[in-house]
Amino acid sequence: MQTKAKSPKSRTASPAKLGFRMPAEWEPQAAVWLSWPHRLATWPRHFRPIPAKFAEIAAVISRYEAVRINCPQLLQPRARSLLRQARADLARITLFAHPTDDAWCRDHGPIFVKNTRTSEVAATDWAFNAWGGKYPRWQRDNAIPARIARRLGLRRFASPLVLEGGSNDDNGAGLLLTTEACLLNPNRNPSLSRAEIERELRAMLGIRHVLWLGHGIVGDDTDGHVDDLSRFFCADGIVTAVERDRRDANHGALRENLARLRALRTPAGKKFTVVELPMPRAVFCDGRRLPASYANFLVINGAVLMPSFRQPRRDAEAAEILKGCFPGREIIPIDCVELVLGLGTLHCISQQQPT
Repeated sequence: MQTKAKSPKSRTASPAKLGFRMPAEWEPQAAVWLSWPHRLATWPRHFRPIPAKFAEIAAVISRYEAVRINCPQLLQPRARSLLRQARADLARITLFAHPTDDAWCRDHGPIFVKNTRTSEVAATDWAFNAWGGKYPRWQRDNAIPARIARRLGLRRFASPLVLEGGSNDDNGAGLLLTTEACLLNPNRNPSLSRAEIERELRAMLGIRHVLWLGHGIVGDDTDGHVDDLSRFFCADGIVTAVERDRRDANHGALRENLARLRALRTPAGKKFTVVELPMPRAVFCDGRRLPASYANFLVINGAVLMPSFRQPRRDAEAAEILKGCFPGREIIPIDCVELVLGLGTLHCISQQQPT
């Protein structure tokens, strides 16, 4: 069953009213979705290692759960070859002949919701405009949620709101983190107020409260996605990126976000447990600073995949902090020096599907 897009005002039965909510990332997952890379311009002059890196990441995930990959038919033989070379569990990997414009599945993939009464999993389908129209051609990416829902036989709830998956993070219990720099940017939803955006998030995702941070990190072309900044690790715990060097360009924005987090309260009126996660040293390519952040980790069944940046001391410190946030899960550093040249890492390329 598929739900046609309606304006927020005209929708008669929202997912929230029907009992759906957005699960937290640490809840049980049926699969992780990826979109196979093919757009050379995303990694200009540096694309060559990227397909093998995707295969490596898929192989790691396949040790823990199923991997589902949007991959055009013409690219599938090469993808399978690289997956075999990476020693992926091919029995857990499925390629879907879904054409895409780019590889950032977190942002163009569906945000899955689950019914609290029936356990039905459905797909929410948001408008996608390539991060405020920054890059040409996004129609195939915008069609991915509908393709996935149709292929899996899932109910689909469509929204006219422009929203990317990396712009929000939730705790599975009605709280959602986002940033003003992204969701209130006029290149997304210029005719909607903050209150109207919050109303649509509550209706579509079963959210009760939206928690707003300020600005994102330098080099982030998404206008400040929260998955490079601050992430829930439990219902009342948030791990957040901090920059200790006052001379660093990220120091001020991250200090402000930390102050906001410390001032926030849970619905019960308690402070959140806020854990500081250091930033890696600045990573540059061709004179441009890249959005390297340990906060762009991916939680899967039994493990956390953490981006690393060939900085042994800081990589190890970040891994130890995340180990404390996710006890019982293996922390797996993944070298993302090449991947971040495309302006994103592990969380950006993936989207989890709950059981």
